[in-house]
Amino acid sequence: MAGQLTPHPLDLPPTLAAVELTDDNRVIVLVIAAVAVAALAVAVTLVRQVLAAGEGTDTMKKIAAAVQEGANAYLTRQLRTLGVFAVVVFFLLMLLPADDWKQRIGRSVFFLIGAGFSAATGYIGMWLAVRSNVRVAAAAREATPEKPSGAAPVNGSSPSSTPPSSTSSAGESGVDLTAVSHKAMKIAFRTGGVVGMFTVGLGLLGASSVVLVYAADAPKVLEGFGLGAALIAMFMRVGGGIFTKAADVGADLVGKVEKGIPEDDPRNAATIADNVGDNVGDCAGMAADLFESYAVTLVAALILGKVAFGDAGLAFPLLVPAIGVVTAMIGIFAVAPRRSDRSGMSAINRGFFISAVISLALVAAAVFAYLPSSYADLDGVTDRAILGHGGDPRVLALVAVAIGIVLAALIQQLTGYFTETTRRPVRDIGKTSLTGPATVVLAGISVGLESAVYSAVLIGLSVYGAFLLGGTSIMLALFAVALAGTGLLTTVGVIVAMDTFGPVSDNAQGIAEMSGDVEGAGAQVLTDLDAVGNTTKAITKGIAIATAVLAASALFGSYRDAIAEAIAETHTTVSGKMNLSLDISQPNNLVGLVLGAAVVFLFSGLAINAVSRSAGAVVFEVRRQFREKPGIMDYSETPEYGRVVDICTKDALRELATPGLLAVLAPIAVGFTLGVGALGSFLAGAIGTGTLMAVFLANSGGAWDNAKKLVEDGHHGGKGSEAHAATVIGDTVGDPFKDTAGPAINPLLKVMNLVALLIAPAVVKFSYGDNASPGLRAGIATLALLIIIAAVYVSKRRGIAVGDEGNSERVGKSADAAVVS
Repeated sequence: MAGQLTPHPLDLPPTLAAVELTDDNRVIVLVIAAVAVAALAVAVTLVRQVLAAGEGTDTMKKIAAAVQEGANAYLTRQLRTLGVFAVVVFFLLMLLPADDWKQRIGRSVFFLIGAGFSAATGYIGMWLAVRSNVRVAAAAREATPEKPSGAAPVNGSSPSSTPPSSTSSAGESGVDLTAVSHKAMKIAFRTGGVVGMFTVGLGLLGASSVVLVYAADAPKVLEGFGLGAALIAMFMRVGGGIFTKAADVGADLVGKVEKGIPEDDPRNAATIADNVGDNVGDCAGMAADLFESYAVTLVAALILGKVAFGDAGLAFPLLVPAIGVVTAMIGIFAVAPRRSDRSGMSAINRGFFISAVISLALVAAAVFAYLPSSYADLDGVTDRAILGHGGDPRVLALVAVAIGIVLAALIQQLTGYFTETTRRPVRDIGKTSLTGPATVVLAGISVGLESAVYSAVLIGLSVYGAFLLGGTSIMLALFAVALAGTGLLTTVGVIVAMDTFGPVSDNAQGIAEMSGDVEGAGAQVLTDLDAVGNTTKAITKGIAIATAVLAASALFGSYRDAIAEAIAETHTTVSGKMNLSLDISQPNNLVGLVLGAAVVFLFSGLAINAVSRSAGAVVFEVRRQFREKPGIMDYSETPEYGRVVDICTKDALRELATPGLLAVLAPIAVGFTLGVGALGSFLAGAIGTGTLMAVFLANSGGAWDNAKKLVEDGHHGGKGSEAHAATVIGDTVGDPFKDTAGPAINPLLKVMNLVALLIAPAVVKFSYGDNASPGLRAGIATLALLIIIAAVYVSKRRGIAVGDEGNSERVGKSADAAVVS
C-alpha cells in the first residue's frame, strides 16, 4: 500500500467536494435524529423501572444517602470549575481560522453543546448509579433469612460474623436464590442501560443536529462539538480517577494491610469516599469518556465522508450508529439471566453478541439499500481518483463496519483472557503472592506489557485492514478506517451498560457490608455480581481504548486533509519546505514523533503521581482517626467519613488542571515551533505509544485486582495471610493504572488530535504566504511551553497534606450527617 502513495501527499491539491445535503438525505438525518430522541425516551423508561425497586433498610438508605451527597457535591464543584475553562475555550475558538463567521460561531456554540452533553452524560450516570446501588443491595437482601440481631455498624455496633454461604438454588429461608440474583443483576444492568442510551442518544442527536443546520459545513462545526466532548471527558476522567483511587488506595493500605479489616468495613473512615469515588470515577468518568469517543468518531467520519462519498458522506456515517442505537436497545433488554447460565457474565455476553450480530445484519441491509454500486455514481465527489476507483463502495462500507464490530468482539475476548479470575494470567499472579508483594507487582507488570502487544497488534491489523479497502485512494482508505470506528460504535450502548454495571455492583456490596443487613446467601449474591462487574469494567476499558485508536487514526486523516486545504489557500507547495512535509526522515518530524510519545508518558506519570499524593493524605487521615479514636475498632466511636471525602474532593479538583493543560498546549507548542509536519508526527507518536500504554495500564490493574479477589476467596494462601497483603499491595499499585492514567489516555489522544486539527490552518497561515509571521509563531509556542513548564513545576512541588486543615467543608459535613443519625 505504501508504494502506491506519492512521497509527499500534501503536494496534491485538496479534494474539495461539491457536497450538499439533498432533500432525501435531510429526511434520513431527520429520522436519525428521531431515533436519537427515542433512545432518550427508552432511557427515561429504564430510569422509572430502576427507581421502582425497593431501597432496603433505614441503615442502607442512610449509607446510600451519604454516597449520593458526596458524589453530587464533588461533581457539582468539578463542573463549576470546568465551566470557567469552557467559557475561555469558547472565545479562543473564535480566533482560529474558518471559512466565515457562521462557521466560527457554530464551532464555538457546539463546543459548549458538546461539553454540556458530555458533562450531562457523566452526571446522569452518577445520579442514577448512586440510587441504584442501594436497590441492588436490597434485592440481594431478599436472600437473607432474617435481620441480623446486632444493630447497624455505622451507628456503633458490630456486624454479624456469619460468613457468606455459597449461592444455591434455595436459601435458608426457602427463597429462590437464582431469582434473587437475577433480580439484583437486572437492576444493575438496566442502570447501565440508562447511561448507554443517554450516551448514544445525545451523541447522535448532537451530530445530526449539526448536519441539519450546517449541511456541507457540518464537519467544520463538528470539530468544536467533538473538542467540547473530549475536553470535558478528559477532565472528568482524570479528576474522577484521582478521587476514586486516592480513596481506594488509602482505604486498602490502612484498613486491609495495617488493620486487617474487610474492604468495606464501616470502621474504615475512607469507605464512604471509596464508594463515592466509584461513581464519580467509573460511572461519570467512563460515561463521559465513551460519549466523547462516540462524538469524535462521528466528527472524523463526517469530515472524511464528505470528501470520499460526497453527498452520501453526510448521512451514511450517521446511519450506522443510528442502527447501533436500535440494536443497543435490543441488547440491553436481551440481558436477562437464565437458570442455565454459568454466571452473570453469560447473560451479558449474550446481550452483547446479539446486539453485534443484529447490527451487522441491519448495516448490510442499509448499505445495499442506500449506497450506489459504483464510485462513479457517488454524487458530490470531485476527486477523479475516487470517481475512477474500481470496485463497489457498498463492499467497502460493509467490510469496514464489520471490521469495527469484529474488533469489539475480539478485544472483549482478549481482555477477558488477561483479567478474568478463571484464566491463567490472573491465577499465576495469585500464585506469586506466596513470595511477597514484589513478585506480585512484577507478575502484574509482565501481564500488562504482554497483553498490550497483542491488543496493539489486533487494533493495528484492524486499522490496516480497513485502510487497504481504499486501494490507491488515501481518502477512501482513511474513510474506511473511520467507518470501522462507526462499526465499533454500534456496540457502544451495550458497552456503556456493561461498564456502569461494575461500579453499581461494587457499591451495592459496599453498602451491604457497611450496613450489616445483608448476610449469608444474600451477601454471596453481591460478591458474585461484583466479580462479574470487575470483568465487565476491564473489558469495556479495552474496547474504549480500541475506539480511541480508531477515532484518533481517522482524525489523523482529517488533519492531513485540513493541511492540504490550508496549503492551497496560501498558494504554497510542499516541495523544499521542510515544515510542511510529513516525511519522517526529516529531523523536525522525528523530534515531533518522540515528543508525541513523551507526552503520553508525562501525562500518565502526572496522573499516577496525583493519586499517590492524594492517597498519602488519605492514609494519614485514616491513621489519625484510628489513633485519636481508639473506640472505632470496637464500634464505640464512629469514624469521620466526611473528612476523607473532603480530602479527595479538594485534591482531585486541584490535580486535574496540569494533565489537562498538557493535553491542550503540547500540540500548540509543537505545531507553532516545528510546523505541521512535525505536529502530524507528534500525533503519530502519541497514538502509537498511547495505545500500548493504555492497554498496559488497564490490563495490569485489572489483573492485580482479580488476583487479590482470588486470594480473598481462599486461593494461594487464604484471606488474612501475608499472601493477601501482597495482593492488596499489588492492587493498590494497579488502582491508578487501571482507573486513572490508563482510561484517561483515551480522551488525551482525541483532545490532542482535535487541537491539532483546529490549529493546523493557523500554523500554515502564519508560516507561509502574505500572513507569515515568525514572531507570532514564536510567541504562541513560547507561551504554551511556559504554561506547561509552570503547571508541571507547581504540580511536582505539591506535597502530601498531613496536617489538620481545620473543619471540613460542606461536602465533608454533609457526608457525615447523612451517615450518622
